[in-house]
Amino acid sequence: MPKEQVLKLKVGDRAPEFSTLTSGGSTLSLAELKGKPVIVYFYPRDDTPGCTKEACGFRDAFAEFKKRGALILGVSPDSVKSHDKFISKFQLPFPLLSDTEHRIAEAYGVWGEKIFMGRKYLGVHRVTFLVGPDGRIQNIWPRVKPEEHAAEVLAALDALPA
Repeated sequence: MPKEQVLKLKVGDRAPEFSTLTSGGSTLSLAELKGKPVIVYFYPRDDTPGCTKEACGFRDAFAEFKKRGALILGVSPDSVKSHDKFISKFQLPFPLLSDTEHRIAEAYGVWGEKIFMGRKYLGVHRVTFLVGPDGRIQNIWPRVKPEEHAAEVLAALDALPA
């Protein structure tokens, strides 16, 4: 994320509500998950190197997230069909949300200008939000290192008040 971009949400804010299609074609809304900690991680694209590392990190630590009662939701602009392939290829045990019109990304402030090889374009920034059982944001990771990220999120879950 470019340094000049400032997230519009902060710790303590109510997480923006959403309802969208998930992998498998069902619909999921954040309101349905109230009462549990929810990890909402935004990533640019299915089956790309960094996104695969991040998703597989969450997959590999999934049992630990489950022990803590936490749910994991990956969000990208990819289609349900793309998500289904990505889940199948890497045996991901959590849903991926299809945000093709980037409404969720915009609500969370993670849709914006990016630069790759000198070319500017609009896209999703790799940012993760930990939403507490009360629906409020407990932690935000605006700069994610895909290889280490699952461990960071687990540590933050352990620090939540009981």
